[in-house]
Amino acid sequence: MFSMKKKVIVSVTNDLATDQRVLRLCHSLHREGFDVLLVGRQLPKSLPMPNLPFRFHRMQLLFRKSALFYAEYNVRLVFFLLFQKADILVANDLDTLPANRLIQQIKRCELVFDSHEYFTGVPELENNPFARKVWKWFERKIVPRLKHLITVNASIANLFKEEYGVDFLVVRNIPYKLKIERKSYRNELNLPDNKRIIVMQGNGINVQRGAEEAVVAMQFLDENHLLLVIGNGDVIPVLKEMVDALNLNSKVTFIGRLPYDEMMKYTLSADLGISLDKPQSINYLNSLPNKIFDYIQAGCPILCSDLPEPRKIIEEYRVGEIAQSLEPKKLADQFQTILNNKEKLFQYQSNALKSSEILCREEEEKKLISLFKHL
Repeated sequence: MFSMKKKVIVSVTNDLATDQRVLRLCHSLHREGFDVLLVGRQLPKSLPMPNLPFRFHRMQLLFRKSALFYAEYNVRLVFFLLFQKADILVANDLDTLPANRLIQQIKRCELVFDSHEYFTGVPELENNPFARKVWKWFERKIVPRLKHLITVNASIANLFKEEYGVDFLVVRNIPYKLKIERKSYRNELNLPDNKRIIVMQGNGINVQRGAEEAVVAMQFLDENHLLLVIGNGDVIPVLKEMVDALNLNSKVTFIGRLPYDEMMKYTLSADLGISLDKPQSINYLNSLPNKIFDYIQAGCPILCSDLPEPRKIIEEYRVGEIAQSLEPKKLADQFQTILNNKEKLFQYQSNALKSSEILCREEEEKKLISLFKHL
């Protein structure tokens, strides 16, 4: 603990409510004696913030997307930070870095850059060469000059190392050990007891991340199967149209964004958790989806697409299987095969519960706390 609390301002472009990585960081720092202020934005449909032991501030912006949003956010953030005392600034992702870097140079404080993804490799930028060029310029100008760099997995750390010759500390986006009881909540959630439940969850259920194939696959399974899609993303309206067109309303249920513990009650009630991201961009290719660790905490067997980082987890901890194909009929067959093999399911569940003692925030955050204590 510190005799005088160091002030840390953590900024992110989302609405804070469901950004588990950022919330975990703030909880960790608060627990270690830092004075934490979390800054994000307020949207019309933002969930209310939970009771937090640290301060937060949500900015209401005129623009919600495109270059105008990013420009407004960074300008507003600069003026906000100018009038705040800070010992340490934390920029989450490249879209908050320009403002934080400017304020760091003005105030001469420490700056930590936490890259949640390979930002310039996301599909939205790969399909927009001008925007990608602009963000790449910021990245080249700022990242090589920073001392304190964090990212979510070894693959992305290696990309930055090859490009800029800098070392990133890898802190994976792993949840805390579950605070709620590990049991089925089907009765409480009005979920059927007689169906095999497959769950796909996340804040970014977007186009080309396997959700479309998962929905179509349900037409090849009988009425004893139910797919829960939990969260939000740009593909949700498309999925709902597909469900109506294919008459799958009895087999696919959509549940919006939920607070973490509420979401995990659904995960604990599921028989199989799926993560089906496709290598459509360099960012997706090198991703390590958060939901994989949520499934592990819930003791939920996993089926995930064949990407390098998820494959490492599946092979090392034996908590599930790699999807042999994302073609819907073959995907449905693999769902069926896994769910029919009770012995394998039990083994995956047991391995996941054992792994949850290692793959937890309590272990992962030790590296993070060490970094901040030495700033």
